[in-house]
Amino acid sequence: GILEKIRLYLIKKLLPHLEDRRKYHQEFASSTSLHGVHNIVQTQSKTRKVLWLLVVTGCLAIVIWQICSRFIYYFSWPTTTTVVVQYVENVKFPAVTFCNLNRFQAHAVSNLRIIFLIWNIVSGVLKKFAMEGKYSQELNDFLRGSQNFSIKDFTRKNGFYLNSSTLLECDFFGRPCYPQDFEHVFTEYGNCFTFNHKDLPARRVSLSGRGLHLLFDVQQEQFIDEPALGYTDAGITFVIHSPEELPRFDGLGLLTPVGTHAQVAIRQLKSIIQEYPWGECKPDIKLQYHKIYSTNGCLLECKARYIQDWCGCLPFILPGNETECDLLKFYNCVYPAVYDIEIKGLCTAGTHNSTCPAPCEETSYPTTVTYSSFGGEKAIKYFSTKLKKTPEYIRQNLVRIDIKYHDLSYKITQQQKALTVSELLADVGGQLGLFCGASMITIIELLEYIFTNFCWMCIFLLLKAPEMPQWNNPSHNQPTHKEKKGIQEC
Repeated sequence: GILEKIRLYLIKKLLPHLEDRRKYHQEFASSTSLHGVHNIVQTQSKTRKVLWLLVVTGCLAIVIWQICSRFIYYFSWPTTTTVVVQYVENVKFPAVTFCNLNRFQAHAVSNLRIIFLIWNIVSGVLKKFAMEGKYSQELNDFLRGSQNFSIKDFTRKNGFYLNSSTLLECDFFGRPCYPQDFEHVFTEYGNCFTFNHKDLPARRVSLSGRGLHLLFDVQQEQFIDEPALGYTDAGITFVIHSPEELPRFDGLGLLTPVGTHAQVAIRQLKSIIQEYPWGECKPDIKLQYHKIYSTNGCLLECKARYIQDWCGCLPFILPGNETECDLLKFYNCVYPAVYDIEIKGLCTAGTHNSTCPAPCEETSYPTTVTYSSFGGEKAIKYFSTKLKKTPEYIRQNLVRIDIKYHDLSYKITQQQKALTVSELLADVGGQLGLFCGASMITIIELLEYIFTNFCWMCIFLLLKAPEMPQWNNPSHNQPTHKEKKGIQEC
């Protein structure tokens, strides 16, 4: 039947005779570009056959070991870090955000402790503060009696302000600057002001040792702290950051106390991180309210989303355009929500599978700060005459800050793949060529040889398959009419 026709076709057309198959194996072994195999086949000496067989087997074992080790190394996603220093004619100046350590004016309210407690609740969105239970009743009474109280408006009006009386001198690279050159921003220190913010054209310096020179008057008689709540310092704190990023003071702020002169030498450091799985970067992440991705900006937006979902409002110190939370929602909902976010780890940073992985590119500004006492005798007399203040006032209120580049260069720290695909192929090809004399042509020859033998094996198994039963043959399944009749006669 059909099966028999298929077998005849396979025997005549596709399956060579035994002698042809042996001849094919002999020709392959003699002509293959895999070095050493033809020496095993063609040599007549048994000793040489054994020696060449050992050599070829040993080389194949080494090649397999080397190739496996290279693949294992490649799939461990190794990286190397290179550091390059680039010298330029001019370099962009970073943004600098300044804050007064005294957050509010003394005459703002009669009970200043309540304001500091409220601000602790507000700034707890950015940095965790511990609330003391002994003030809870006093705070609840204030919140019930001040339903329309806005901590945002209160801080903007009665917090630290920047004008000609608090910014006595400002000079950037030989040109004067003014309070209008600073942008207001809310941080955990209340009102803060950023120089060289993102909305301005990029400022550059073309000479090291010159940059931003400032003289502040903190006016301690108008601004007062609360020592019972831990606010014991007086001076200016500042942070140096990229103009496209928000200032982050948590552990990164530099402090200049009153009566001191701080000289800050900065360097620019650019870090380039590989994407996962080589590094912890994910280049497809975009932020809604920030043009450039940063871990700090991502964490702020993450907190804003969760607080908006839970409380139906948004704290004014977080990015977003939603309805502002009032004090009662801050105390009853926002503050517990921030605690849950931290405890449950809803907004995490660092690794690739966290909410906010590391940025692929980041610019930081390592600093070196030196301090000295502000002003000698002549300087004290000069400022006393100019400001019409006593020498004691000068020592207790003035702060001088100089920020400049150490040199006109920037350092690039780049994370690179230790082994790329092309390098992996080159390693594999080098091992094959060194130990076996093999190339891509050799691999194709081997694949062709294996495929041909596989087809012959499949044909052989089909020829040896049992015959298909003939279900339509009546002699094998049921007795004929005569047999039935004979049985009946018996």
